[in-house]
Amino acid sequence: MTGRAYRIQVAAKVSGVKEGLIRAWERRYGVLDPVRTPAGYRTYSDADIEVLKRLKQLTDEGVSIAQAVALLPSIRREVKARTTEKTIKVPRASQLKRWRDDILLAAQRLDQPGIEATLDEALRSTPPVPFYEDLIAPLLREVGERWHKGTLTVAEEHLISFAARERLISLLAGAPRKAAHHVICACPQEDQHELGLIGAALRFRHAGWRVTFLGARTPADHLERAVRALSPDLVALSLVETTGAAEYLNELAARLPEGIHVVIGGQAAHRNAALAEKYGFQLVETDEDWTKLLRRTR
Repeated sequence: MTGRAYRIQVAAKVSGVKEGLIRAWERRYGVLDPVRTPAGYRTYSDADIEVLKRLKQLTDEGVSIAQAVALLPSIRREVKARTTEKTIKVPRASQLKRWRDDILLAAQRLDQPGIEATLDEALRSTPPVPFYEDLIAPLLREVGERWHKGTLTVAEEHLISFAARERLISLLAGAPRKAAHHVICACPQEDQHELGLIGAALRFRHAGWRVTFLGARTPADHLERAVRALSPDLVALSLVETTGAAEYLNELAARLPEGIHVVIGGQAAHRNAALAEKYGFQLVETDEDWTKLLRRTR
């Protein structure tokens, strides 16, 4: 199992210990020694979060933090024994559906804390890639369908998207950074929907790829410049907006150096499958497509 890492905002929400208090405990008592990302952000493991939960439990029961810190060696041994024995399994479909339903109901109430609490519950018991594939991706599809039907407002969609993005970015920042292969991930310049792209980047990272994440609204000439400068093994595009998608693919085909392997995904990618085939761009839609892609490039 690949270990997870969380930014301090997520660690605070999951553990119940406020960010400022986490920092204070680190500074005064050396409670934790978080790993820093290349950008300098703190990241916390599942074991770190279990330690924080135990310290919170003790202080809530009236034990001073100084007394609780004196128990750290035994707390860490207890946490290590528990996490070593524990195997995280992908939740059942019924559980995943319950989480999705709870998130949608919370959004209808404009209950942002409710959305975040459900996502954090899912995070605690779901590995990173299945968290995206089995919970977030189906949730986003349902959000899109409801939005098109007029049964979900823009405000509700934004609440869900913001909470999901925050957690996916944290998982991406803490994902393994092996470098067997290199992929550049981007969205077209007319496309601001990057959650699917973040999910793809997360999958690449956990498959042992170095990821250069350019994100939403990347002009074709800027992507070309990055490709020529970095010489990646792969360019991965997420196409959600149909407006301008065909034009972007045409421009990219004319700009990219010969021999660059390009894969595309997203609803607009499916609608431009014929154009993708014309240029030799690979359409990735199913788990089988992903398996073949990652096997081919290992």
